[in-house]
Amino acid sequence: MKKKKILFLGETYRADAQTWMNGLQEFGDFELITWELKTSSYGFGNRCLRLLEYSFGWFSLQRLIKKEKPDMVIAERTTSYGFLAALSGVRPVAIAQQGITDLWPSSSLLLPIKKRIQHYAFQKADLVHAWGPIMAESMAKVGVDAKKIMVLPKGIKTELFAPAESNSHQKIKAIVTRALEPEYGHPIILNAFHQLKKAGYDFELTIVGDGLEKKQLRKLCTKLKLSAQVHFVGRIPNSELPALLAQHNYYISMPETEGVSASLFEAMACGCYPIVSDLPGNKSWISHQVNGQLVPLDQADALFTALVWAIQNPEARTKAIESNRAFVVAHADYKTNMTLIASRYHNLLQSIKSTT
Repeated sequence: MKKKKILFLGETYRADAQTWMNGLQEFGDFELITWELKTSSYGFGNRCLRLLEYSFGWFSLQRLIKKEKPDMVIAERTTSYGFLAALSGVRPVAIAQQGITDLWPSSSLLLPIKKRIQHYAFQKADLVHAWGPIMAESMAKVGVDAKKIMVLPKGIKTELFAPAESNSHQKIKAIVTRALEPEYGHPIILNAFHQLKKAGYDFELTIVGDGLEKKQLRKLCTKLKLSAQVHFVGRIPNSELPALLAQHNYYISMPETEGVSASLFEAMACGCYPIVSDLPGNKSWISHQVNGQLVPLDQADALFTALVWAIQNPEARTKAIESNRAFVVAHADYKTNMTLIASRYHNLLQSIKSTT
């Protein structure tokens, strides 16, 4: 039988996108073709060029559709790529909300336009992915048909992301795996660990990733006299991440906005105690001082206090680590969840076929 062909609209370099696409190929036996914008979104000039590219994107997309004749189209984000998917003429259409609303930043001059195109995409979509409950809640607020919404994270490979056989570190070995971009709050983390050093605690902090803030963060690290304790390891292959996570016992993440974080699931599966921003997206998975801690935005003092509490409550920390691993295996396993998603796509295709 000929494989069904899916057109994916989104940035294929992103690990999140690769997880989605690879899962559909592996567990749904789909063939994937892709289309994406080539212009970077960093910097005002690039954003203007990207908007221009987007304005004419429909024409190149139509040429690709005519050539490849996909059976289905899926898209990251309910605005940009989701709108193009809705306009594509291909059915069925599945779009995924990447953030709590995808209407970001809230100060954007384009926000009224984004709202309109998102509404259109929601109307035309046959399936809307909410990778977590908080996304489904925001969709309900804008009137998305509940029958269209699938609430399920893509999941992680729990057989790879697993605790080390013996991880009994007394020393604080913390890790951050978010991109070195302004929205991820790395200065807050460094300032909190500066306080931890002044309080006499021994620790190591590993910062994974790359980004615009790399140079400034290194300077801040030097200023705070943390160079001996903080290790910037840069971007690493995803295949090396499970082993690196398993060498640590704390996971820190201080973003200013969050949808569903695969990084959090990965850390939880590997036995890292999570301390994260007090955001609705994180509250879907973390209960404060139960299976991790929630820290108010932009508060290094609060992060320091959370770290000290975790250090002083080892039994609570151990219990959290054990329950987190069990939760991720039960609710965020890649094979299980992607099989369900692929099955939903096949059902959609069959439904569309039966009505045409």
